Amino acid sequence: MSALVQLRREGNVGVIVVDNPPVNALKNAVRAGLVDALAQARNDASIEAVVLICAGRTFIAGADISEFGKPTQKPTTIDVIEAIEAMPKPVIAAMHGTPLGGGLEVALGCHYRIAAPGSKLGLPEIKLGLIPGAGGTQRLPRLVGVEKALAMILTGSQIEASEARDVGLIDGIAEGDLTVAGVAYARRVIAERRPLPRARDRDEKLEPVRSDRAKFDAMAANYLKRGKGLHAPEAAVEALHWALDLPIQEALQRERDKFLELVADDQSKAQRHIFFAEREAAKAKGLASVQASEIKRAAVIGAGTMGGGIAMAFANAGIPVALVETSPDALKRGLGIIEKNYGATVARGGLTSEEMGRRIALITGGIALAAVAEADVIVEAVFEEMDIKTRVFGELDRLAKPGALLATNTSYLDVDMIARATQRPDAVLGMHFFSPANVMRLVEIVRGQATGPQALATAIALGRKMGKVPAVVGVCHGFVGNRMLRVRTVESERLLLEGALPSDVDGAMTEFGFPMGPFAMHDLAGLDVSWRMRKAQRTTAEIADQLCALGRFGQKTGRGFYLYEAGSRTPKPDTEVEKLVVATSQRLGIARRPIEAKEIVERLLFPMINEGARILEEGIAARPGDIDVIWVYGFGFPIWRGGPMYYADTVGLAYIRDRLKTFVGQTNNFVHQPAPLLARLAQERRGFASLAVGKA
Repeated sequence: MSALVQLRREGNVGVIVVDNPPVNALKNAVRAGLVDALAQARNDASIEAVVLICAGRTFIAGADISEFGKPTQKPTTIDVIEAIEAMPKPVIAAMHGTPLGGGLEVALGCHYRIAAPGSKLGLPEIKLGLIPGAGGTQRLPRLVGVEKALAMILTGSQIEASEARDVGLIDGIAEGDLTVAGVAYARRVIAERRPLPRARDRDEKLEPVRSDRAKFDAMAANYLKRGKGLHAPEAAVEALHWALDLPIQEALQRERDKFLELVADDQSKAQRHIFFAEREAAKAKGLASVQASEIKRAAVIGAGTMGGGIAMAFANAGIPVALVETSPDALKRGLGIIEKNYGATVARGGLTSEEMGRRIALITGGIALAAVAEADVIVEAVFEEMDIKTRVFGELDRLAKPGALLATNTSYLDVDMIARATQRPDAVLGMHFFSPANVMRLVEIVRGQATGPQALATAIALGRKMGKVPAVVGVCHGFVGNRMLRVRTVESERLLLEGALPSDVDGAMTEFGFPMGPFAMHDLAGLDVSWRMRKAQRTTAEIADQLCALGRFGQKTGRGFYLYEAGSRTPKPDTEVEKLVVATSQRLGIARRPIEAKEIVERLLFPMINEGARILEEGIAARPGDIDVIWVYGFGFPIWRGGPMYYADTVGLAYIRDRLKTFVGQTNNFVHQPAPLLARLAQERRGFASLAVGKA
């Protein structure tokens, strides 16, 4: 046996313990240890049943992803499962924590399954561009039915132990000590001479769908629509078809072949890059031994769209939050929008009315800054004007308790200047949430010059507790996400002046994989927001400024770059806007020309990538992967393309360098001049992935 897997005896029950911290990943040494332990238990006449359990915080939480794409090492996870299914003695999986992926597939191979209260079970492979590769698509539907299996496999979502019991995934909830409960369960199985049921042999839950294929197709179409452009969802649906149509052994072999095909697929490689990059993005130097402060209460200043969304994010994490406004009317309006948003989630079935009530009860309103006095963290979300923000922070410095984390939600402004408005700059940093803050997963943690390690560690831990993906960045105008977005925004306007229409630009970007194009996104956010910012910064945008002057602020007014029918969020091309675009080109003396989709994509993405190279050179982002995470989770960059910097490596930096030089000649815009880092890497025939960890 491996040192990571031990077999011990509890009377007539053998207990196999996996101990591979931190999450008991199913690496080769663990698999080998399991096969050896099972063989030993099989050959030991004194052992009448086996309990499979894990030490530490969780049951096997999946495969060792670092092994993906490398030569297969025996024994495989399939070998482990086959060894379990061949056992002439009952094998019971006793699970806790998060039995996921390959770990859950091993449990599916056991004869019986129990789980501790609060355990969360799932097959998240779809999030890595994969399908379960060790029988998950075949055994799961036989236990829970095709409809539930579709939902779990196609979304990668987890279900609680209580639901797992109700749908037939597990056989019982294990109260108290898990080992004691597992051994007791095994002895009941022995005493009652229960059979050795194998999930692979069960068919009864497949029959309803076998006789109604139209129902299966309708359910599957729903998920495929959401995963447009992705290979893994189509493969998962195909594998579930095999469960209905093929002998189990043939279906299992096809599933494995498809899994290996997807492992080698570029989409999965990109998604696995994001998986690892997400974990690195929150890391910053100097925090190894720093303990985050506990956050028991929060406060949010400003009950507008962002402030309300941030308050909801706190409540969703179970953190009581005070929402502060300057007037009763503004506060009432903000609280009303929060209640409306929660109500919409309840109506969609995403939340129970009881849970809605619990979350709303965590949000209290106030119209005096004194309401922040008990908060462990205060997030400012007022207007994007430096004078207002520094005034607010001066007051917070006076009112907040010692040790409180003071965070600004600014999208662009200088966090260092805001910190200097206080006597505790070490407690100040940026927590830049993305709209809608209760939904979007990204939060840029902006580390100021004076930000202390305690504040930074606390903000990162808080972001995770709120279910966000924290990415640590440095201070500059727009930080990482919006600094790169501004380059794309300028270029998208230039494309309009040169010959494209809004629908041409948006169509090219959605075909590339973005959920919406830049102009539809501007309409959603509200054109007046960026208009106000441009006026403050004394910059212009030829087309957008004219639309704003006409009162066309986007979806909120039913008119922006597009038209919106009453009650609809679907953009429709508007001839009035098209005429305005053409007239503006003529007025500026710009000859219009047809612009192909490929050029549109390159004109928008390559300058962004170039700006990303500058951000890396300046140390604003520590790693190329940090930029990728920010763009995937904050701006909808297609995850299956891996983010802008990963995508740049797949295209080739030499090609991007040469195209940027061409753009300089077309536009006379110096911003297109290849950044020194990009030019150097291209010259050395390297990619961004070759860079060492940076210094943010």
